[in-house]
Amino acid sequence: MRNTAKLLWLLMIFSDIVPFSCEKSMRERAIELMQDARLIDGHNDFVLQLRILYQNRLSRVNLRELNRTHTNLVKLQAGYVGAQFWSVYVLCSAQNKDAVRLTLEQIDVVKRMCNSYEELELVMTSQGISDSRRIACLIGIEGGHSIDSSLATLRMYYDLGVRYMTLTHSCNTPCCRINLSVYIYQLNGFLSGNLIMTLLSVHLHSSAFSVCNHSRNVPDDILQQLVSDTGIIMVTFNADVLACGRKVVNISTLADHFDHIKEIAGSESIGIGGDYDGVERFPEGLQDVSKYPSLIEELLRRGWNETELKGVLRENFLRVFREVENKDEGGEEGRRLDETEAFPTVTSTNASAETSRLLASYCFYLQG
Repeated sequence: MRNTAKLLWLLMIFSDIVPFSCEKSMRERAIELMQDARLIDGHNDFVLQLRILYQNRLSRVNLRELNRTHTNLVKLQAGYVGAQFWSVYVLCSAQNKDAVRLTLEQIDVVKRMCNSYEELELVMTSQGISDSRRIACLIGIEGGHSIDSSLATLRMYYDLGVRYMTLTHSCNTPCCRINLSVYIYQLNGFLSGNLIMTLLSVHLHSSAFSVCNHSRNVPDDILQQLVSDTGIIMVTFNADVLACGRKVVNISTLADHFDHIKEIAGSESIGIGGDYDGVERFPEGLQDVSKYPSLIEELLRRGWNETELKGVLRENFLRVFREVENKDEGGEEGRRLDETEAFPTVTSTNASAETSRLLASYCFYLQG
């Protein structure tokens, strides 16, 4: 009896030191979830870094082990990235000069990269993403200056595999001349053939304006429109956009944006657009593309369920992409812009703050 009492006493002490639990840790749950629903990330500027650092000479660098960037193939796999939109961004200084040529060179880099590494696969459809057992690669244009105000150029980009274009970046363009002081963040559109305009909000790398009043972020009234528009905001990891100048920026800071957007627009309106290799500062604990599981772990800790997180990781984005493709197959009509029509223009003189906000609810689709 005395020995039994001693054993029970020792077990009580040991259980205080090493808690017995049949439950999986939050980290294990996050990893299992991401293995089942691999992340689709909406924005990565890695190919811009390949231009800056290596002049697009892929033979000079091993993309599996490259350590001068936030992104390499090993890190993407460690981050459970299943699909990546590569931004083919060129600087605004190229506008009205050689922006089209430079954009074509960046598209070429993405294609060569996918052809050179067995871990990557270039896809152009939502089904291509779903079917891929590698890292599915898609192409997005950042900034309307890349088309030089030419719808024909936009159509040719589509034929080359481009599947979205933001109408603006950090500079006015002939198609969207809205003074930045009025109010603007990036206006985005998915590409699918003749240009049509339709109501669907897509914000590819922004966060919540109410949490951080940065001009890149989306205010609550626009977030609310995501519900009726069945749109999506791909939340950015850019520390300056998340924290408005605060020195300490961590995973919790980012999760606050997710929580706020979920409260305003629902978890179905949220995706991820990390913006790695496009900016310098990221939250502590999210320094590169291998760290995505840390965000999912934090959201699990905050009570997000697995269905919500599968949506954030990929299902919400796939829903929007499929909707674009359904329009391409003769679904809902929009305002068609044919090859004889001038590219639509909005100027700072005729755009009030409210008009500018409403513009962000419009996307342009190429429909074949």
